[in-house]
Amino acid sequence: MTIRKMAVAALLSMGLAAGALAEEAKQKENPADPWEGFNRGVFAFNDTIDGAVVKPLAKGYKAVTPDVVETGVSNVFSNLGEVGNIVNGLLQFKIGQASNDTGRLLINSTFGLAGLFDVAKHMGLEKGTGEDFGQTLAAWGVDSGPYIVLPFLGPTTLRDGVGLPADSYLNPVTHIDHVPTRNTTFATELLDTRASLLGAEGAISGDKYSFIRDAYLQRREYLINDGQVEDDFGADLDDEDF
Repeated sequence: MTIRKMAVAALLSMGLAAGALAEEAKQKENPADPWEGFNRGVFAFNDTIDGAVVKPLAKGYKAVTPDVVETGVSNVFSNLGEVGNIVNGLLQFKIGQASNDTGRLLINSTFGLAGLFDVAKHMGLEKGTGEDFGQTLAAWGVDSGPYIVLPFLGPTTLRDGVGLPADSYLNPVTHIDHVPTRNTTFATELLDTRASLLGAEGAISGDKYSFIRDAYLQRREYLINDGQVEDDFGADLDDEDF
């Protein structure tokens, strides 16, 4: 075989290999993530901020905070979240769940010392999986739209992103007039949420971006359908943990 023919054969082989790789990559594309290139860039930015700032602070918070105190802090923020659960439950006509969440809010805010203790659980009022305005829009027939990764806020979809302002408005912390207190409360909530995710990081395998995207979308489908689909990831985590 001449050098020319060898070169042509090599080029053909490279072309076939490149075509196979392109086809394989195309097959792996998630139709829910048409903006993957942009999303990966934002994901890398968020991951860098998390690794440099948020995660170390969360580790420090978990290291110095006694478990009983950490549980109490988580309970307080969970109790505040019942406000959004109630409103969105009513908007979705989930009267039974909204009644349950109302009872939890009233009991834990009083007998539970502002939510520090989950007294309602011991009275038969179990905590739900949580409701937000993105789920409400889904119940009203709004399609999820593309998957999006937002700076600092992380994974969402176009529909769920539209619901974020409503979720923020329904968060009682947003309405604290004293700015330093409000900011400190938000920072504490962030650290508490991030600390709760430290143990889940061991479940991540393969491409981190794809793993988190697929886990998020699967979890959202599970929540929107009220558990009527298989959920292999995060069944023991609240939605806000993502």
